[in-house]
Amino acid sequence: MSTAARVDPSEVRRALRESGLSARHSLSQNFLVDVDVLERILAEAEPAPGRAVLEIGPGLGILTGALLTADAAVTAVELDRGLAARLRDRFHEAIARGATSAGAPGGLTLIEGDALDQDLTTLCPEPYDVVANLPYHITSPILHRLLGAPPRPERLVLMVQREVAERIAAPPGKMSYLSVFVQYHAAVRIALRVPPTAFEPAPEVESAVIVAEPFAGDDRLDPAAEDELWRLVQAAFRERRKMIHNVLARQLPLSSAQVTDALEAAGIAPDRRPQTLAVGEWLRLLEVVGPIGPDTRGR
Repeated sequence: MSTAARVDPSEVRRALRESGLSARHSLSQNFLVDVDVLERILAEAEPAPGRAVLEIGPGLGILTGALLTADAAVTAVELDRGLAARLRDRFHEAIARGATSAGAPGGLTLIEGDALDQDLTTLCPEPYDVVANLPYHITSPILHRLLGAPPRPERLVLMVQREVAERIAAPPGKMSYLSVFVQYHAAVRIALRVPPTAFEPAPEVESAVIVAEPFAGDDRLDPAAEDELWRLVQAAFRERRKMIHNVLARQLPLSSAQVTDALEAAGIAPDRRPQTLAVGEWLRLLEVVGPIGPDTRGR
């Protein structure tokens, strides 16, 4: 059974006009109008009565309304003042319900402000999920905030730019720092690709929905070791198309011989490129490298 009313672009344009608003390119505002895509997102998210859900950038509230119809307990963060006012008017009953209890089924807590200024992982009671049509220009920093420290969501269902989705879910051979970071923290997959026509106004790029399910906390390194991991990975990806031996010897305070020995112990050929290494290989390399030490070069 459908959980959302059918929407078309003319309705979105009318809603914006009646509210004295317009889509702002600077905020990556493209509003979802394809109900079939919306239903696919909901099928991946599986919102349940009373389940805490964080939504970032609710916009006109099309996804918000569907989550509330499923009786989820929604916390939404909206930067645009005009859209926030419209959301307060449209969902005043849900907001009143949410004010009675943080986990009230069908309740909404609306936070007006920049998501990048929020402590996102503490906005919802645990356990919680994230379901959002993310503003494309903040995808990477939002993922770092949601996955980089506990309490992490149990599931993320995110609409992002297709190119970014493919980078996040990339296999070895096409890896980037972002894909290593996300895949270290979570199992990730692309659930569906979304054409520009699913939005009003239509963006110039295709979109995709990714699903990320974070691993258990005991599967992670301790904070100090994790800092060393990201130092190692970041150093390598400064020159991701160069041979890893040469990159690490240039970018880290390690001798060529140390790098050679570490790569051999980790079973990684010295002429491999950083983009070819899987997460497990980075973890093995970190283990054999050990503490990297301070960078005193050039001092």
